[in-house]
Amino acid sequence: MKNDVQIKNKRAYFDYHIVENFNAGIALLGTEIKAIRQGKANMSDAFCMFIGNVLYVRNLHISEYSHSSFHHHDIKRDRVLLLHKKELRKLKAKSEEKGYTIVPLRIYTNERGFAKIEIALAQGKKEFDKRDSIKDRESKRELDRAMKV
Repeated sequence: MKNDVQIKNKRAYFDYHIVENFNAGIALLGTEIKAIRQGKANMSDAFCMFIGNVLYVRNLHISEYSHSSFHHHDIKRDRVLLLHKKELRKLKAKSEEKGYTIVPLRIYTNERGFAKIEIALAQGKKEFDKRDSIKDRESKRELDRAMKV
């Protein structure tokens, strides 16, 4: 199966310093996985949180599957993330510390066709850090333009 589904959260790299990455499974309904394979998902407002000892991704927008019948899934429902217990304990301990949060970075399909989500333990950037990111990006762009000419 061709691994061409890549839905990225570009905003996360701008707003957060990424500390550590994790790959998690995601519990989906049939119409949700079909919509993801069509690329009909948006994760710009998505975030992860613990409810009890279970990690959920919230505000992950997966559009309705175009060829489904009358039974549609809820577009922004909470979806369970599937991780090992050791990883869950580590994430929960770190996310309870001040300044740390868990953000989803991208959704992809593996070689078996299962949807996976890459999440990260992250620290929020300050306003001056964001300005530095913009400055670095623009200087890199100028260098690329100069090298092409």
